Amino acid sequence: MLFVPVIPVLVAGIVTSANPLAPPDTSLTLRLSQPVTVDTPRVRQRAVEVSDWYGRRLTIHRTLSYTVIPIFGVQWIAGERIYKYGNQAPDWAKTTHRAGASALAGIFAVNTVTGLWNLWDSRSTANGRTLRTIHALSMLAADAGFTYAGVKLSKDAETDFNKRREHRTIALSSMAVTVVSGLAMKLYNK
Repeated sequence: MLFVPVIPVLVAGIVTSANPLAPPDTSLTLRLSQPVTVDTPRVRQRAVEVSDWYGRRLTIHRTLSYTVIPIFGVQWIAGERIYKYGNQAPDWAKTTHRAGASALAGIFAVNTVTGLWNLWDSRSTANGRTLRTIHALSMLAADAGFTYAGVKLSKDAETDFNKRREHRTIALSSMAVTVVSGLAMKLYNK
């Protein structure tokens, strides 16, 4: 019968220390008797899948967005000459303004497609959704402004000063919307 009481002591010794003949560790009992605080479990972020082309479209979109700024500058310089002199503006201003308008039309077409496609592709991403949506809507408004200024007002602006002023106002407003919206995406989109 001597063998039976030794078994619980040996089991306790194996569990609590490396020495099976040592007495049970009472500190283990004290640690377990203290209240255990449970932190709020960390919520794991849900993985969001986007297509393989998302990054490629984003690179194209950003690269073209950066090229818009110098074109805006050239358009403003050439446009001011045309605004001031109308039909009598220098040929370089007319040619440059037409080429810049064509370049902007192409850039805005590509950026509209890539931007809206990526907006759709990231529709399940909650982080930054409001900023992306506001950016998309403001850029669509700028698209509409540039289209109206170029398609509807450009021909009449050559001979009518009021149409020229309206063309200038809408184009500069669309430029401002573009720059502010682009800066917001650059600064706040994380």
